[in-house]
Amino acid sequence: MTISFGSFEGICETAALVICPLVESNQGVEPTCYSRNVDIGGTLIFQPSTCFIHIVAIIMTAIMIYHIRSKYTAVGRKEIITFFYLFAIIELLAIFLDSGIIPTASTVYAWFAAVYTGLIAAAYCCLLMNGFVGFQFAEDGTPLSLWVLRLGCLVVFAVSFFIAIATFKQFAGFKFTKPIGLFIIYILWPLICTVIYIVSQLILVFRTLEDRWPIGDILFGTAFFVVAQIVLFAFSVTICDAVDHYIDGLFFFTLCMLLSVMMVYKYWDSITKEDLEFSVGSKAAVWEVKDPLLAGAGEYGDEDQSYFHGAGGTPASLVGGASGQQWYNGRPTGQAPPSMVGGRGGYPPTSERF
Repeated sequence: MTISFGSFEGICETAALVICPLVESNQGVEPTCYSRNVDIGGTLIFQPSTCFIHIVAIIMTAIMIYHIRSKYTAVGRKEIITFFYLFAIIELLAIFLDSGIIPTASTVYAWFAAVYTGLIAAAYCCLLMNGFVGFQFAEDGTPLSLWVLRLGCLVVFAVSFFIAIATFKQFAGFKFTKPIGLFIIYILWPLICTVIYIVSQLILVFRTLEDRWPIGDILFGTAFFVVAQIVLFAFSVTICDAVDHYIDGLFFFTLCMLLSVMMVYKYWDSITKEDLEFSVGSKAAVWEVKDPLLAGAGEYGDEDQSYFHGAGGTPASLVGGASGQQWYNGRPTGQAPPSMVGGRGGYPPTSERF
């Protein structure tokens, strides 16, 4: 495959990209080899194996979003979750565009492809800006940090969408025969954002963190991203011919990109610690009490100790000194002390319980 700047001809002959039916000519560019289609209820479904990976990607993204939302006090939680929302929307659109559910001959295909292109550019912009959240140029989670991220992604999406649809429809000086602007936002922009993100995170780990294990997550994510590009642009036709058109390079590209996104989550999770003091989790915290004053068997079992019923020795008082002797004044075990208010028995009352 030969790649020349501003041209999709060599790329689209190798890989069945979403934009390939809309560039270079009125009929687009047809791949040399692509995956077989299947007939489901009279509807031809293209790239069925790739669509399956898209569905898996949506499910995995939903799981990652759930875990991110559960880390209530983690650094950059609201910023990184935006990236995964964008990725989920991209995968959902890819199901309709890769499979041919929206036919390439349809008038709306170009608009959906333009939205898809804009979302990809916005997702990489979001990843790029998340790379600087850890440097705390603006405190994470604040309106300043969130709105800079959102507005930045919105601007990139709008610009990319306009360039894409103008190229497909040939207006405002753009032509699908010379898609230079589309080449920049679809091919070069993701590479630039990814390289900057990787470099920024390596700097963050070496300068800020004592733990070096997150470097492994960065390296694995980078490896998956690189393998995805190599398989798609260099070996797609070879793979397709070798397996009799059952799958092509787009299948492995989608799979590797999912793995690289999962490593982004794994890396973020490894460098963020939740502040349990301020966390409001859905599960009750389990604390191991090691105070020797509370040792012994309580009335609720060997591991539970009652403060007030006196089982297993002299209870410890919060106000009566270290051992509680000043407060209980030698009363028999289990007898409640007099109340400080109203002269009634202590808690729980000896005659009644609330």
